[in-house]
Amino acid sequence: MKRNYRMDGKSFSSSCCFFVIKYFIMKNNLLLLLFLAFISCNDKKDEVKPSAELNRLAEQYVRLGLSIGEYDSDFVDAYYGPDSLKSTAAKSAVFPKDSLLASVDKLITALKKFESGKPHDTLSMRATWMTAQLTAFNRRIKIFSGETGSFDEESKELFGVSAPSHEESYYKQLVAKLDSSLPGKGTIAERFQNMSKHFVIPVNKLDTVFKAAIAEARRRTQAHYALPQTENFSLEFVKEKPWSGYNWYKGNFHSLIQINTDLQIFIERAIDVASHESYPGHHVYNMLLEKNLYRDKGWVEISLYPLFSPQSLIAEGSANYGIEVAFPGKEKNRFAKEVLLPLAAIDTTGLDTYFDALALKAELGFVRNEVGRGLINKTMDEKEAMRWLKEYGLSNEETAAKSISFINKYRSYVINYNYGQQLVKNYIESKGGTSSATDKRWELFGQLLSNEITTAELIKK
Repeated sequence: MKRNYRMDGKSFSSSCCFFVIKYFIMKNNLLLLLFLAFISCNDKKDEVKPSAELNRLAEQYVRLGLSIGEYDSDFVDAYYGPDSLKSTAAKSAVFPKDSLLASVDKLITALKKFESGKPHDTLSMRATWMTAQLTAFNRRIKIFSGETGSFDEESKELFGVSAPSHEESYYKQLVAKLDSSLPGKGTIAERFQNMSKHFVIPVNKLDTVFKAAIAEARRRTQAHYALPQTENFSLEFVKEKPWSGYNWYKGNFHSLIQINTDLQIFIERAIDVASHESYPGHHVYNMLLEKNLYRDKGWVEISLYPLFSPQSLIAEGSANYGIEVAFPGKEKNRFAKEVLLPLAAIDTTGLDTYFDALALKAELGFVRNEVGRGLINKTMDEKEAMRWLKEYGLSNEETAAKSISFINKYRSYVINYNYGQQLVKNYIESKGGTSSATDKRWELFGQLLSNEITTAELIKK
């Protein structure tokens, strides 16, 4: 192939290169080096063009997500990118469903040229990640405009997976495991609730207990990760929310953590919610993405966190699994007994039995998925949903009602907590991050929190 170069305002073809180079050698070796460097620089400029084009598409991705968020207030969970990507156009009086869907399709098509499928291909990895997110954009736009699907259809398109389904008999067998471990009389659900009442944190002790739990989770996380020196969070207690806790990531390594006090909060929840929302959960996840990908690499797409996307399967699953990473084995039990219960002025009698029951109850986590599936698919009414949550989820009346409220608002999002946790656990442990290899588990967990991981990568064997 003939290539043309220009030096000193005159053009010449690559067929003349031999003679020119020979002349340069005769005159000055330094000029030859400069000439070759000139060619090399132009070749490198050619190499960076695909990266620049992908960065441009990433900016379009962010703009599109922010545009959806102008109408759907639940869509954007966090944004810490440049203000220049925010829309300055007037908001339409009508939700522009068709134009937004067209923009999604156009962007997916533009990203296809980068999806090589080759391992360690950064451009391909970013394009594949954004395409999966955009598939979720498409589904959420439809849901927001009233075009809903089945529970499994929505979860597949929003989060990349459909959670396993189990018959009622499966949960009956799991609940039966608790029978011999619970004291007192009555149904298993009643006996569990009676025992758990002993470990409710008094309202006037919540701030003290939660700050102690977060401080311990932070200490354990810092032993393995170098967190930004300026990282910080604010803690608030709120009411009238459908969730038990929420992390509002503000960027610049700062979070607002809100704890809902509508319901009674049990001692184990101080550890679970604190770890889930802060260390090594959402706060750390968002910080590592901001530092490692947005700030260090300039990947602008990561500055937008769309709530209804595969990113939430990673975020919620890792936040739940992170509790086990930070407090492995009996560590939750020990910390609650030695630190939190004394701070809450609660007697430690029966705590070991309570935590053993909680370990068995954890196996019932998929009950909320079945209830969500039933409510969304209209195969279960709210009365039946309440029965399932109380009988098989071992929830009290108020907690069961709160779960239904959450499902009515967030729909199939519930799978991210339990199935997401299972997938993250399997992913980490399949790579050697078992409970007996603590450092390796923290290392793999940190890698998961610091990269654009798709659901497909999480589940592939």
